[in-house]
Amino acid sequence: MKLYTSRGVANGRKVRAVASHLRLKLDLIWLDYFTGDVFSDAFARLNPTLRLPVLDDDGFLLWESTAIIQYLCGKVPGNDLYPEDPRVRADINRWLSWDLAHYNQHYSLLSLESVVKPKLLGLPNDEQAIRWAIPHLHANAAILDAHLSGRRYMVGDRISLADYAIGASEFFQHRLPFDWSGYPNINAFYDLMRAEPHLASTAVEPEEMGRRPEGARPFMEQSDPSSAARRFDHSAA
Repeated sequence: MKLYTSRGVANGRKVRAVASHLRLKLDLIWLDYFTGDVFSDAFARLNPTLRLPVLDDDGFLLWESTAIIQYLCGKVPGNDLYPEDPRVRADINRWLSWDLAHYNQHYSLLSLESVVKPKLLGLPNDEQAIRWAIPHLHANAAILDAHLSGRRYMVGDRISLADYAIGASEFFQHRLPFDWSGYPNINAFYDLMRAEPHLASTAVEPEEMGRRPEGARPFMEQSDPSSAARRFDHSAA
């Protein structure tokens, strides 16, 4: 299976961590935000939304990282990340859905506008979007912190897809203009996930984020760096 991704991208990290946990081998194809790979026509043919990651399983192209990690679990019957018990799976699905619809929506927007655009891509940020995202993130952080009270993991007493989905964004936590001091359980959870071996193996230094690893074959032989500024959207979050 091939995975088209970029270093440091949270959604790519969660797919790689889940695959590692399941002992599934992925052939990683690195895209570089700074040379315009993600905004190219070549990538648009793989994913019209221009978002990473994309899985290619013998010609079956699958995008949306949550769908990808559920698909990977389907390849390993009896795995402990996505148990077949209906109630346990429903609970995991509940938090995966909540993350997509609420928590990650505001977390990723704040990451994009306060970190990715100004510090990584050199693009102007949207101060109005930042002001909008912060109170919404506080509201959802309160829900998450209350849920994590007295527990280490999102569902039950062991790691699941829900932990990888929410924990994969740990890179941005202390880089956001957001006060986490009122959420001790979230802080403990992110610390736990930073040390989790499969997720930790996907971590990068800030200067490596979004860049193709040295020696990796270019996604496009000829790329257009200016396309990043022309076509950049929320795909980096």
